[in-house]
Amino acid sequence: MGTSYLSSEEYDELAHKHYDAGDYDEALGVLREGIAQYPDSVLLHVGLGYTRIAREEYAWARQCFESALELDSEYEDAWVGLGETLLKFGRVEEALSCFGQIDEMGLGDDLELGLTVGRALYREGLFTDARARFAALSTTHADNAELAAARGYTLHALGDDLGARRELRRATRLDADLHEARIYLSHLLHDRGDLRGALTELEQVPPAEHWDTLSVWRYVELKMQLDGVAEGDPWFAPWKERLAEFDAEPDDIDHLLAEVEASFEGAVDEQAQAALELSAQMDFMMKILGPPSPDAALPSMHRVRTAEGSIFQGSWDEIVRGMRDSCGEPQMPLGAFMRRAARQIRERTGRDVPVHSAEAFLKAGARMGLLRIEE
Repeated sequence: MGTSYLSSEEYDELAHKHYDAGDYDEALGVLREGIAQYPDSVLLHVGLGYTRIAREEYAWARQCFESALELDSEYEDAWVGLGETLLKFGRVEEALSCFGQIDEMGLGDDLELGLTVGRALYREGLFTDARARFAALSTTHADNAELAAARGYTLHALGDDLGARRELRRATRLDADLHEARIYLSHLLHDRGDLRGALTELEQVPPAEHWDTLSVWRYVELKMQLDGVAEGDPWFAPWKERLAEFDAEPDDIDHLLAEVEASFEGAVDEQAQAALELSAQMDFMMKILGPPSPDAALPSMHRVRTAEGSIFQGSWDEIVRGMRDSCGEPQMPLGAFMRRAARQIRERTGRDVPVHSAEAFLKAGARMGLLRIEE
């Protein structure tokens, strides 16, 4: 790699660049080389642990964090990483104990650490614990938009839509450019029947900041319905351009959705559709997004076959990344890609697909018959 003269901090920075770009193999290589040069660098061991988590290599990730703590028992990021890893094994009490070490070190009100812990709890379906962590943070970080948004998502997962809308409104007041929270709020308002409120929120999100067709189409439809803008009005030009970007080339997700749409066409009336939506919203987080099975904690490769016969192999993240790349949009964040696909599925079938992790996303798709997992 030609990096033998780098400091441990420079190795970490380089690995971070690869990690943020989703290139976990390169990040892994950089960190291994760095640890060979600096075996006592806690920073590099922790970075390697998080890279292992991203690669779903949880047993090795745990070893990395434990090695870091052997070098420095008060390294807070290592405690958080170890807690995240233990959650993957279903060892909730031990994980909570690790997170508790943060509080014992007097770092319970650290915003970055607290958000990391809360989000880890949220991803594993521990919504009550996540809510408690976010609530504790809010006493000292009441004006943080990301924290308000995280509380909003968690309250929605717990069925408190009123509280969720309140927190998401507060988040967008604190940061007008928090587009994901604003779109989320618009969908909650739309589900509640507040169409004008939903449109008001969507109007504040530029077309380029939308990552799914549902929110774009919803804006167009509401603008036509509430403000009387004609479908062919030049006003919609940038929105149609955004839709064209989404639909430039048919991809595996589009073909799968078309098949599902055809199977539902004429078979689901409006009343049944509403019932499906209500049922999906009630069961969404608790039935689909529950903790992974113990087997999911082991390093493993998976094989997914789409209805058209396309095959994707690798970790859950790698499979979703392959699907995203086949759409011709390799720069799109994986989370945005999954949200886009989930919104399309909900738009056409009335059913929700979880997007908190690639594993949950794919397994839900398999349960719906959109793809087959061949272990």
